[in-house]
Amino acid sequence: MIRIANENDIPGVAEIYDHILTEEEAGRAHIGWVRGIYPTEDTARAALKQNELYVEEEDGRIVAAAKINREQVPEYANADWEFDAPDDEIMVLHTLVVDPLASGRGYGKRFVNFYEEFARQKGCRFLRMDTNQINTVARKLYNKLGYKEVGIVPCKFNGIEDVQLVCLEKKL
Repeated sequence: MIRIANENDIPGVAEIYDHILTEEEAGRAHIGWVRGIYPTEDTARAALKQNELYVEEEDGRIVAAAKINREQVPEYANADWEFDAPDDEIMVLHTLVVDPLASGRGYGKRFVNFYEEFARQKGCRFLRMDTNQINTVARKLYNKLGYKEVGIVPCKFNGIEDVQLVCLEKKL
């Protein structure tokens, strides 16, 4: 079940961040995140405060989370978007995470499907998101789900230096 998050979900989301960062530090994952910089519990709290944090729950446990809104980060201005979409028709998926302890069970795909339906309901025909160039797992998933990589923007992103930000787009 995917739903809007509440305060009680913050520890579960922060735990997913911790699990991903542990995998990154052990060399078993390549996301490009840095412990203590991004993402942190404050990342989840800020999204919750804006009423933009969504969680996927199974058997009382948070297994995935993401922020969904219409906010295009400043770095998107440097991407070569295929569609010249009006801002009020763009929905953006930020910081989609699936707990590594629950990977391979379709949670990421389900979350992206939820995001797409959410965008439809809000009248948004254009979907945008990003990931780090080194995050090949996410890139493969998004490609499989019909997202087109429109370019790579070199930048400092979420406080992390030397990110190669892959910008992705899909028209509904």
